[in-house]
Amino acid sequence: MSKANIRERVRYAAGEVVLYPGVPAPGEPLYRVVEGLVRIQYVDEEGNALTLRFVHPGEFFGEEALAGLERDHFAETMVESELEVVPIPELGPEDYPALTAQLVTALKRGYRQIERLVTQRLKNRVAAALLELLNTPLADRDEEGRPLVRLTHDDLAAAVGSVRETVTKIVGELAREGCIQSGYGKITLLDLEGLRKLAAKKE
Repeated sequence: MSKANIRERVRYAAGEVVLYPGVPAPGEPLYRVVEGLVRIQYVDEEGNALTLRFVHPGEFFGEEALAGLERDHFAETMVESELEVVPIPELGPEDYPALTAQLVTALKRGYRQIERLVTQRLKNRVAAALLELLNTPLADRDEEGRPLVRLTHDDLAAAVGSVRETVTKIVGELAREGCIQSGYGKITLLDLEGLRKLAAKKE
């Protein structure tokens, strides 16, 4: 049996912090998401949050430990999640292709986020974020079978690089236009095509 098959797995409830900012401790492992969703988030001194990326099942996080680089963000579970603990000395040839591919994917997502911050209005970024979150464990269906995303306005604001008050105004605007319906801790997507058009629009 390979080491990859006997690694420790740990379950976390939604909203638990797995990693904190700071220099990785000696022997700190990598983590791989088995199921669930992890948010990598930067929080400034005033409490403003920016989601840097979401870590999906099969993907790694905590890669700062590979080089002993200081971490300036939190890693937090968005839903109940199962994580595989990957000690760095145990990384084998079977791990590196997946790890490399994930790092490239994370870099691509980072480029896309920067592009959106520079080239898109907030309304368009909100539409894009809601559509992307449909491919995560935050997605669900309402009683009528319509797609929805379970997140707060604070979570959405962090995902698009804004603040809750401003995002709440945008959510209200999208609701009046019939694109979404906002409820407590959830946003139902009513007009997917309209949201796709907004998400693709540049300034």
